[in-house]
Amino acid sequence: MLKRMSVMLVLVFLFIAGIAGVKFALIMKGMAMGKLFAPPPPSVTIIVAKTQTWQPVLSVIGSLKAVNGVTVSTDLAGIVSEIAFESGASVKKGDLLVRLDTRQEAAQLRSAEARRDLTEANLDRQRELISKKAVAQTDFDSANSEFRQADAAVEQARAMIARKTILAPFDGLLGIRQANVGQYLNVGASIVPLQSLDPIYVQFALPQQHLDQVAAGGKLRISASGIKGEEFEGRISAIDSLVDESTRNILIQGTVANPGEKLRPGMFVNVEVLLPETPGVVAVPASSINYAPLRDSVFIVRDKAGPDGKPAQVVEEHFVKLGPSRGDQVSILSGVKEGDRVVTSGAFKLQSGLVVKISDLIRPGNELNPNVPDT
Repeated sequence: MLKRMSVMLVLVFLFIAGIAGVKFALIMKGMAMGKLFAPPPPSVTIIVAKTQTWQPVLSVIGSLKAVNGVTVSTDLAGIVSEIAFESGASVKKGDLLVRLDTRQEAAQLRSAEARRDLTEANLDRQRELISKKAVAQTDFDSANSEFRQADAAVEQARAMIARKTILAPFDGLLGIRQANVGQYLNVGASIVPLQSLDPIYVQFALPQQHLDQVAAGGKLRISASGIKGEEFEGRISAIDSLVDESTRNILIQGTVANPGEKLRPGMFVNVEVLLPETPGVVAVPASSINYAPLRDSVFIVRDKAGPDGKPAQVVEEHFVKLGPSRGDQVSILSGVKEGDRVVTSGAFKLQSGLVVKISDLIRPGNELNPNVPDT
């Protein structure tokens, strides 16, 4: 009995050992095959670094103001007898806008003209008599004074009528009418806004550290939300004489051509102050930069021998010093030179010495003035 049990245990042990041997052989064969299998190199896109003339800009938010902008109002109280404009119309300097009732002033003018005519006739008689020395000099002086007073009264009556005839003070675009025919208007009552739109002022503030970079006559580029795909050119026309003590910003005013009158006073706009051009700048897409707390870097593709000794595309990590950015591009002050092939996408999975495959199926943005679609 003991002998039979021993034989069975030996047979079971041999069976288990056989299975383990087979499994071990299969595992070793799989490991050998795994060593022969290499994952495909990661695909990246590249751009060849080139020098270019860089146009640095200072980007700020500004607001628009009219060169001439007023709310036309009354100089004297009166009842509106005529309105000679339509809301939103363009007018020229001197165009009639509103006429107040002047019947009383017209009557006063006729009375003053009648008195002036009488005093003028009396002055003529006194002039003839004094030439003959038939009257005293004081009588002539009195007649002359009366005539001048009567003539001044006529001018005063005419001035009162003119002040009730309200004209456009300058060329511009009218707003919405705020008065009606027959309405009584007090002194200073609003009639209609009037804005001169071409050219137009833009006002913006810059930190004091940029004061030495701007000067009167400097170029500006303006864009506004709501006016898609259009930019407006202008120049700096004035720089304030003081710096704001609370913000340490200085106010700057520019003059912008607005031929289509699309820009309106009160609008917020994006202002780009164009600084002097800098030649020989190397710029790469912002997607190329690996931003890090200590040092930023990029990957550059070199033609080298791969791990198998065959020619391959191998990446090297280069630390870089970044300069100003504009649009999709970032300027590189050091670390990249002209002709380097810089990785623009797929850099997050790279490390120095890794073999890569160059694929340009999808290219990241690389525009100085990208047009972002409104979604």
